[in-house]
Amino acid sequence: MFYAPRGTQDILPADRPYWRYVTEQMHAVAALFGLQQIDTPIFEEAALFVRGVGEGTDIVDKEMYTFQDKGGNELTLRPEFTAGVMRAYIEHGMHVLPQPVKLYSIGPIFRYERPQAGRYRQHHQFNVEMLGELDPAVDLEVMSVAWTLLTRLGYRGLSFQLNSTGCPVCRPAYRQALIEYFGAYRNRLNEVDLRRLAINPLRLLDSKEEAAQALLDGAPHSSDYLCDECAAHLATLRSYLDALEMPHTINFRLVRGLDYYTKTVFEVWAEGIGAQAAVCGGGRYDKLIEMLGGPPTPGIGFGMGIERVILSLKQQGIQPPPLPAPRVQVSPLGEAARVPALQLVRRLRNAGIAALLAFGNRSLKAQLKAADRAGIAYTLILGEQELAAGAVLARDMVSHAQEAVALEGIVEWLRRRLT
Repeated sequence: MFYAPRGTQDILPADRPYWRYVTEQMHAVAALFGLQQIDTPIFEEAALFVRGVGEGTDIVDKEMYTFQDKGGNELTLRPEFTAGVMRAYIEHGMHVLPQPVKLYSIGPIFRYERPQAGRYRQHHQFNVEMLGELDPAVDLEVMSVAWTLLTRLGYRGLSFQLNSTGCPVCRPAYRQALIEYFGAYRNRLNEVDLRRLAINPLRLLDSKEEAAQALLDGAPHSSDYLCDECAAHLATLRSYLDALEMPHTINFRLVRGLDYYTKTVFEVWAEGIGAQAAVCGGGRYDKLIEMLGGPPTPGIGFGMGIERVILSLKQQGIQPPPLPAPRVQVSPLGEAARVPALQLVRRLRNAGIAALLAFGNRSLKAQLKAADRAGIAYTLILGEQELAAGAVLARDMVSHAQEAVALEGIVEWLRRRLT
């Protein structure tokens, strides 16, 4: 037997109501905020992610699916959306469009990491990017997309975890402070965190290594090193959040897992969804497009894992609406009724009425039993008598009442009863 690879899953029909509900809300909220959908390839040049995400990150060092194609090109299955969207922004000259350019994507991403609840090696993400504007109101706008979506999905007790990682002006001083602080405890750091200390000491604030945990509470805070511009940006954003009554907490350990972040970083936390309270996260990346060869362009965005959202909806007992399903079945009795039944099913579907056809040579009792299990409202029975009379026998599957209806009027008869 074959099985799905470790860290992947089959999305079965029973879970599709959740997927339809969540993705339809994502599209609807995107429309509310004027976001436009963009789809990028699921693989890109490996160097795009190395340069954009950053060496020394877990994603680049441990989690990327990188391979050589038959032409010898080194490609990577996308581990996140932002770098590919930035590449598309540069390649297609989107800087000439009215700014900010507001984009969103929905699709799979790939990371080789330890599978856990709601997180798979292939999982799906709702990704939002707003490019070309430094105004803190754009930060609020991006954060409001996540807030609005989660509220519409039924989450309770939402709040933001917020931090600023500074900018190229003020970050070097903070970086040096971290080097000096953690450098004094080199003998207590393992090999993984020593490498982070050498490449990007901010990564240590996000360390999951046990040896580093006792040191983190005493680490320097980025807020103490912000330049005037970064401090003002954070203060303005906080004032906007207060004005809209969106609760937030400054979390100095929040740096996120990608090197391209500058200034604002955030996560949305929700109550009642278990130990992992974060539902999504993101931040500002004002130098990323420039790093990738484009014009200086500020930007901010977030990613939200769809599997994680669906898992937490189940934990909260939130039921999605059922998917649309056929409510009519056509049941032919005898071989002579087979072609007229095929014609009737096609006619119903052409009229926009979802319908099933009873297959095989099962008895009428068996066909009605199958219709019951499928949630059918009306079964249209075609036998010799009905064919001779140019009619069908319409059976109400709840009341079991039956009525002969002329074939020529069956579409309107059903429409009156199914609306």
